[in-house]
Amino acid sequence: MPEPTTVLDLEDLRRTIAEILDVEEAEVTDTADFKEDLDVDSLLAMEIMVALERKYQVTMGESNLQEVRSLISVHDLLAAKLVTA
Repeated sequence: MPEPTTVLDLEDLRRTIAEILDVEEAEVTDTADFKEDLDVDSLLAMEIMVALERKYQVTMGESNLQEVRSLISVHDLLAAKLVTA
């Protein structure tokens, strides 16, 4: 079983999200709105959450789905989850 990733690297997070969305990393800017700028619907947002839960060994609830809006918001959410993990 792979070791959980405890260091939250913004560029690694950007790469992961770009892979899930099948877009260039450059499109996943710090403040790009996933819904408005990258056409992320609720299903894709859920896919992002599930992938990040697996990668970072954290649990995110449905309530966190609203926070999956931009790279920075996801980073902040994960950072908070990792502190309490």
